[in-house]
Amino acid sequence: QVRLVESGGGLVQPGGSLRLSCAASGNIYGIYTMGWYRQAPGKQRELVAIVTSGGSTNYADSVKGRFAISRDNAKNTVGLQMNSLKPEDTAVYYCNANVRQVYGGPLAGYWGQGTQVTVSS
Repeated sequence: QVRLVESGGGLVQPGGSLRLSCAASGNIYGIYTMGWYRQAPGKQRELVAIVTSGGSTNYADSVKGRFAISRDNAKNTVGLQMNSLKPEDTAVYYCNANVRQVYGGPLAGYWGQGTQVTVSS
């Protein structure tokens, strides 16, 4: 099995910064993509940012220029630096990883438990 553990959420004022971290552990042969999604109350879960094992990144338009995703392939970790936070960034943030557990095996998606980010004065 694969486990994703997030940390770093909290309460921050508008314009402030937070950094989220996620570590994957368990039976892992390789991880293709790692990313962050978020879900605000009453809304669907949406992609925030994603990074491939090769370092290619993709961001939601709403966070471009403010958030930066980073990844350490050796440690199976992914981070999200969030700057210039806005109240509309308030949500539960979830870590996601697409993992191959054996050589040549299928990719399977795993989720963390989520961490709350609240942007409010």
